[in-house]
Amino acid sequence: MVKRILKYAFITLVLLFLYAPIVLLVIYSFNDSSVIGIWSNKWTFRLYVDLYNDKDLLQTVWNTLLLAILAGVISTVLGTIGAIGMFYSKKKTYKVLSGITNIPVINAEIVTAISIALVCSLLAFGRTYASLLIGHVVLCFPFVVLNVLPKLKQMNPNIYEASLDLGASPTKALFTVIIPQILPGIFSGFLMAITLSLDDYIITTFTKPSTFFTKPSTFDTISTYVYDAYAKGGRNSSIPALRALSTIIFVVMILVIVIANLRASKRRDK
Repeated sequence: MVKRILKYAFITLVLLFLYAPIVLLVIYSFNDSSVIGIWSNKWTFRLYVDLYNDKDLLQTVWNTLLLAILAGVISTVLGTIGAIGMFYSKKKTYKVLSGITNIPVINAEIVTAISIALVCSLLAFGRTYASLLIGHVVLCFPFVVLNVLPKLKQMNPNIYEASLDLGASPTKALFTVIIPQILPGIFSGFLMAITLSLDDYIITTFTKPSTFFTKPSTFDTISTYVYDAYAKGGRNSSIPALRALSTIIFVVMILVIVIANLRASKRRDK
């Protein structure tokens, strides 16, 4: 009995430690206080209205979403192709490719960021949108591979050969047999790639465009925008609206996870 109480108390403390700051942020997004830590008796949706009316912040959100979707799609395609190629390669080749793929995961992100910036400069990309996208793909690609490979290992290896014996071409067998079997892994890798891209700061800082259609100072992602806002001593006028933006991002991610889990449970029930 005592062990059970201690176990649940420990789990509760861990959950409070992880989620209490986020819950506090959500609460403050409806509070009229201009600074977190100073409580106001007024409750309002003003911060959400300010977020909607802040054109610079909305442009930053659009920049971040577009970059995350592009990086997620490219990383998912390349990661799926790479995982399938690794899975059907020889053991020695598989080990070599697996080690190379894991380098960006193990390596310090600052090293990866500086390396990509240097390579893009040598290739005359400089700090352009291409260098930014390449950096995010390098960051996300290994995690897609790590999500797809377990699904390939769980798959019956005889299905592909059976489809070929029944007259299917290799391409048709790939899209009608292999891809449907590993689709949950592909989807998980895509979601992880988008999450990593949305959250990244270091690679974005070293590779983001110095010019991109508009003035250099106007191109930002959420991570760089938030850092720059707080780097000014918290005097940026958009800081209170960032609480509303953070709440929206948190709620959207929770909804995505809940929907994905519900769909997975329905598949298991069938």
